[in-house]
Amino acid sequence: MSDLPDYRVNESKAFVHTAVDYAGPISIIPYRKRGVRSMKAYLCISVCIVVRAVHVELSTDLSICSFLSAFKRFIARRGSSFVLYSDNAKNFVGAKNALSDIFTLTNSNEFHETFATELSNNRIQWKFNPSRSPHFGGCFEIFVKAFKNHLRRVLGDQLFTYEEMLTVLKQIESVINSRPLTLLTEDPSELVILA
Repeated sequence: MSDLPDYRVNESKAFVHTAVDYAGPISIIPYRKRGVRSMKAYLCISVCIVVRAVHVELSTDLSICSFLSAFKRFIARRGSSFVLYSDNAKNFVGAKNALSDIFTLTNSNEFHETFATELSNNRIQWKFNPSRSPHFGGCFEIFVKAFKNHLRRVLGDQLFTYEEMLTVLKQIESVINSRPLTLLTEDPSELVILA
């Protein structure tokens, strides 16, 4: 087995190296009333590859626009990522192309004089897994599985509104992020591990 990549073992700020993936669909309702039809929603799960922290956003569809909105909410709460890893889903490829177009515009001469210095410093690299190889995303696919397991236990057959689902997702995010870094022991001679 080969060594882990440098970015997985070198210390860095949380979410500098981020993997993103979608899970779902799950059913939600827009509001509580009789006869309301359910609609599909998706989980946009972002995982810090270094410290294994998790961030989740709720998306109403798999479009590029919906992903970019979820990504903007992620950046607003967690700060900008420098490297983003994902599979080759159409919404991720389209979002990368849209962001590349914005970066091209910001590097033009007329724009460079006013805003480019600040925006170019925050440029995000995007790296895709090879096509048809989900095993390359094993370090973040495990969190997709964890979210699905928790959701299955909490939801059952019940339908939640958008707001209720956001609350449940943030609580699940909190549970996953509060796990200990290593196995805990009862032996008092063991070193104390950060939890």
